[in-house]
Amino acid sequence: MPSVKFTADNIVTLLQCGAEFFPALEAAIETAKVEIYLETYIFAPDETGARIEAALKRAAARGVFVNVIVDWLGTGQEQSLRLKSEFAAAGVHYRRYNPWFRRGTTRMHRKLCVVDRHTGFVGGLNINDDMRDDEDSSVILPAPRWDFAVSICGPLVAEIQREMEAQWLSLGRLQLNLRARLERLKAYRHPQPDATVEPAMAALVVRDNLRNRRTIERSYLQALGHARRDAWLANPYFAPGRKLRVALAAAAARGVEVTLLLGVGQFRLQDAVARSYYPQLLQSGVKIFEYRKTALHGKVAVVDSLWATVGSANYDGLSLFINQEANVVVRDAAFAADLRQHIAQGVAEGVPMRQEDFARIRWYKRIGYGVAYFFYRYTIKLIAWANES
Repeated sequence: MPSVKFTADNIVTLLQCGAEFFPALEAAIETAKVEIYLETYIFAPDETGARIEAALKRAAARGVFVNVIVDWLGTGQEQSLRLKSEFAAAGVHYRRYNPWFRRGTTRMHRKLCVVDRHTGFVGGLNINDDMRDDEDSSVILPAPRWDFAVSICGPLVAEIQREMEAQWLSLGRLQLNLRARLERLKAYRHPQPDATVEPAMAALVVRDNLRNRRTIERSYLQALGHARRDAWLANPYFAPGRKLRVALAAAAARGVEVTLLLGVGQFRLQDAVARSYYPQLLQSGVKIFEYRKTALHGKVAVVDSLWATVGSANYDGLSLFINQEANVVVRDAAFAADLRQHIAQGVAEGVPMRQEDFARIRWYKRIGYGVAYFFYRYTIKLIAWANES
């Protein structure tokens, strides 16, 4: 299993919610000179999706080589076919990941973009409006979806580019004008990074069903295993494997202040599965807060005010063991402090879970949590088996 490989001299900027992410993404697309690679799980037919779609078409009209991959299941059959037609007419190269489950059950859950091999984006935000519900776009959320991404300039962008080129090649042939694009990139003078921002150590961590089957999980296990002071973790879907649960409990048992901020309210079964783990974690000293202000979609963590991660991977069986995912890990005190402040604000707005409350849960709810856990566990095993067979 590959280890996490950090590169130095990266300018990494934290972007919270669509209000910060989409203007940055759109601006990068609008200034693209040579090529754009974009991957997303959801490319929604809403206002935000229309903005990014229009920006990609304008880039193609300027002669920029634009490549877009969407997940067929996440984007939906009707929308993915509409995009195929619209992008083809505009000169945008477009591919769908795993239509009709032809490649098994795995999904492409990554959210990545690289512009001109200079600016990269990694995170949890799909191309959809963060005031609209993921499952039903007609439902307006009470507040913007709580989510994060990062923009990156520096050596790590080349690694993100290689990963995206490999994905593009896995879904079809590379287009022919590669040499011309490389010549244009050599001639293009990239804007200089902000000299006032200190560069950071950063790494791309992906999960796939080849060489990187447990790389993302391993990055969390290593960070928690070396934690000495505190660990702040936020995630919408909490159903981790035994190793991650043990790592959380073990860190708390040796005196590390472990705080979990979890999203609830989207799927009742998911909430029941997550709550089946609460008693054991609370007993070990892990602090758990449920975020109910709006949809929590961020997959972020900070350990010891130095190690931080932002990405697409949830703490569940689909993300950790089946789907394609991508996180960025950053070793930088200033970046970690910024992200930790956001998580702490989310915790302050959350509802604390108490051990004594779960001790008084009625018997039928306990049974319900247990049934949900076993149903989820064996469903994941079945999906994983179908994916490998």
